[in-house]
Amino acid sequence: MFSDSLLQLERNHLLSIAIWAHASVLAGTILLVWLARRGDRSPLLFHFAVQTAAWGACAVAFAALRWHGLELRDLAAATRLDHQLWLATGLDLGAIGVGVTLAITAWRLDRRVGPVGAGLGIILQGAALAVLDARFLAQLQGLV
Repeated sequence: MFSDSLLQLERNHLLSIAIWAHASVLAGTILLVWLARRGDRSPLLFHFAVQTAAWGACAVAFAALRWHGLELRDLAAATRLDHQLWLATGLDLGAIGVGVTLAITAWRLDRRVGPVGAGLGIILQGAALAVLDARFLAQLQGLV
């Protein structure tokens, strides 16, 4: 029962990541195409869209690789998953910090909006992944 429940939770988590990732790739690509068709040279929107699409593509690959490796877990494997998830959540929060630092530094030093857009894109992606990972962590804690 424990293994089956954990496997289902892990599938749901990866599905959530895949949905977010595909939406990010789509949104970033649509924004880039829209900017190109308008001939708009908005560095803020361009760099935001690039970050959105790139992070989405990486998350699609991550979810696909993890999906193909899914299997029933024993207690040791469940503990490793828990540790990996805590690490991933920490990295998500670190990404938010990097995005904030990039946006603030670019604005304060040079008033450059391109890096501000990139920073905002990183913040959005890090926050979304942190929420998804934190939700999965909470579900794991309720299972164990």
